[in-house]
Amino acid sequence: MTTSPLGLRIDSAELRLVRLPLLTPFVISTGTMTEKVFPLLTLRGEGLEGYAEGVMDVLPDYLEETQGGALDFLRQAVLPGLIGRCFSNPAEIAAELAPWRGHRMAKAMVEMAFWDLWAKALNQPLSALLGGVRDAVEVGVSLGIADIPTTLERVETAVASGYRRVKLKIKRGHDLKLLEAVRGRFPDIKLTVDANTDYRLPDLPLLAQMDRFGLDYIEQPLAFDDIHDHAKVQARLTTAICLDESIRSATDARKALVAEAARVINIKVGRVGGFAEARAIHDLCAAFDVPVWCGGMLESGIGRAQNIHLASLPNFSKPGDTSSASRYFARDITEQQLESDNGLMAVPRHGPGLGVTLDRSFLDQVTGAREDFR
Repeated sequence: MTTSPLGLRIDSAELRLVRLPLLTPFVISTGTMTEKVFPLLTLRGEGLEGYAEGVMDVLPDYLEETQGGALDFLRQAVLPGLIGRCFSNPAEIAAELAPWRGHRMAKAMVEMAFWDLWAKALNQPLSALLGGVRDAVEVGVSLGIADIPTTLERVETAVASGYRRVKLKIKRGHDLKLLEAVRGRFPDIKLTVDANTDYRLPDLPLLAQMDRFGLDYIEQPLAFDDIHDHAKVQARLTTAICLDESIRSATDARKALVAEAARVINIKVGRVGGFAEARAIHDLCAAFDVPVWCGGMLESGIGRAQNIHLASLPNFSKPGDTSSASRYFARDITEQQLESDNGLMAVPRHGPGLGVTLDRSFLDQVTGAREDFR
């Protein structure tokens, strides 16, 4: 199928709120997650469906956006204005969303769902339209906060599974001793840490001590909205700083790179507003010769597929967070349980677009609420 000269018509939309229990509680510096709660958007047109998973939390503990605010924004301001209209490409959808301030995660859902719908209309895999160059991407594992013996067991399992990088969640008081134990047992693995904003500038002497552990990078040690103080930290450390929460757009990335606040950037497609902005950050970082990697938010199979397709672009040269779905869920909402093989995750190709299909019977079981827009 090809799109008509008038573009691809959006006939209807569906919003679901999905709850997937986690096999193991996931603990970071800002709290503990026992289930993954997320909105799922479906856009329908010309007999096709495009999907996108939202990454905003129930409460504003990652960034300011919340599920309640995002869903209200979508139902009141965005989706009713899209139904019955034709769009020739994702750029036209992005232009439609641009006047609204903030709400990047909510806008990302609409943009990404249309990318999937558009790719299916063109009978192409999403990665091909984004400019991907790989059939499989390197992935690592992200380990939540636990006591040192438990963490060592988890690292052992990750290494045995072939993951290409191990990331440890840290916080003040749970850092140097943990690193000493892990490096003592695993001196040669690619190791990173993620502070999830728990440190402050006075902690610089402590952060500097992490230089001795041969880390690939230290992720987001300071405040979620900071670039300036991260530049001060990066100037004092030999270890690379990686920014996550601070980077909401290509403009943020440019400011951080010019200020030398980071030598690595984590791109989360939902955080930055969609595939187009994620690709712009990717290209900008490539121009600065700064590597990027694809971060994860414990996504289901839809969000996991989104991340894998994005990570097939050439400057995603460090392993991402998109590890096997079976690490988190007993059953996923997609027919295909996306699993890594020796640290490689194949780009899903079970059809065009995202390359995955919904397990509709199970999705209905884990759907807490559903709204239709026509």
